[in-house]
Amino acid sequence: MGNIDPQQELFTAYKLGLEAKGYAVYDGTLPPKNTPYPFIYLGEFRQSDQQLKNAVNGFVYPTIHIWHNNPRQRGTVSAMLLDVKRVIYQTAKTKGFSWLVQSVNDRIIPDNTTKTPLLHGIVEAGLKFS
Repeated sequence: MGNIDPQQELFTAYKLGLEAKGYAVYDGTLPPKNTPYPFIYLGEFRQSDQQLKNAVNGFVYPTIHIWHNNPRQRGTVSAMLLDVKRVIYQTAKTKGFSWLVQSVNDRIIPDNTTKTPLLHGIVEAGLKFS
């Protein structure tokens, strides 16, 4: 295993890939209240790995969120989900690892956690690294 954790390397690749598509991408904590919608939030990145004789391989399970404050623009959220999935599918190699997509699931749900009704898009994936 190199000097960077596989999940961190994948996280960085997704952040850069989505920013290159022109999206506002946040990580760590949700953006401030006055952040314009829509935006992407890189959420949980879970890793499961195993030590082999001369290498480490395993799986990373990222969760990526999209929020929009206009429930009438479901198509915008859907298009953003597609762009997120394209970045996932196009990341076959990073500096230290090769990636094989095992699964990608997405959904759009209503979000009433703020005074303004939101649309919440969620992408969950599973990738094998070696």
